[in-house]
Amino acid sequence: MPVPTHVFDPPFNILRASHCVLDVTDLAASRKFYADTIGLHVEDADADAVYLRGSEEHQHHSLVLRQAETAACNRIGFKVATERDLDRAVTFLEGLRIAHEIVTRPFQGRTLQFTDPFGFRIELYAEMEKRPHLLRRYDLYKGCHPQRLDHFNVFAAEVQDTIDFYARLGFRLTEYGEEDGEGGRIAAAWMHRKGNVHDFAITNGSGPRLHHFAYWVPTAMNILHLCDVMASSGYLANIERGPGRHGVSNAFFLYVRDPDGHRLEIYTSDYNTGDHDHAPLRWSLKDPRRQTLWGAPAPRSWFEQGSIFVDQPVREPLFVADVTIAD
Repeated sequence: MPVPTHVFDPPFNILRASHCVLDVTDLAASRKFYADTIGLHVEDADADAVYLRGSEEHQHHSLVLRQAETAACNRIGFKVATERDLDRAVTFLEGLRIAHEIVTRPFQGRTLQFTDPFGFRIELYAEMEKRPHLLRRYDLYKGCHPQRLDHFNVFAAEVQDTIDFYARLGFRLTEYGEEDGEGGRIAAAWMHRKGNVHDFAITNGSGPRLHHFAYWVPTAMNILHLCDVMASSGYLANIERGPGRHGVSNAFFLYVRDPDGHRLEIYTSDYNTGDHDHAPLRWSLKDPRRQTLWGAPAPRSWFEQGSIFVDQPVREPLFVADVTIAD
């Protein structure tokens, strides 16, 4: 069956999506975009990297911008519960003969880095330096008032195998798009660890590539305000899609592109999935509401473009679905 069985005793305990590490070609331009326009808070910076976070986050960073010659996604990061879970993750990777290493990252401490069997560059950690809560520092709010990093969405060439791998790690399916008829294949899956719709969405397509990473904001008005901010600060052309509402996740959304073309979703209005027996919602690929409950149709760029992962060749998908889906 294409729908995976939920695993409630995974080999190690991933808590949630934590942070994204992006390679950018103009560090100053990217910092200006994410801090002054989007509204993330700069915690530390030097000539090589900028570390940012949302106002609700106690952790030191949820976005790292790194100066590089080529724009790419360097890593996506997940937080695990304890240092012992890092050791368990090492044992799990050794059992599958997946290359890995323990490194020390700035402000992050002991970090396990590996590339999964499908080309996604992952890092896991248990402890990150803490910073004062900024939720009530309204004097520091800018842009759309981003609160916290919510999820990643990726293009996967081997979508079913990728879904099954992360299901083994305890990611639970909340919604999925599937072909109609007997033998219908899953074209996209939304999977979570923290009890909302998703920490990690996996979409059939040329991959491995990052489709987008997303920050959660308090209300739809924050998203509408960002449209005004971008239109009046020279970034109108960087608005790629929205505002609108997805059927999948019920999200009120806006998709924007940063100076290097990395895609960021501003996101709100999803729902709780914490019950252990929460049943996943199936969407037919022929149902247009899954992508757009209302709003303008997505441009071709939204279906076709994404950020490459460093040093990972992009492969064509194993199958082409009836209808392209990415969300």
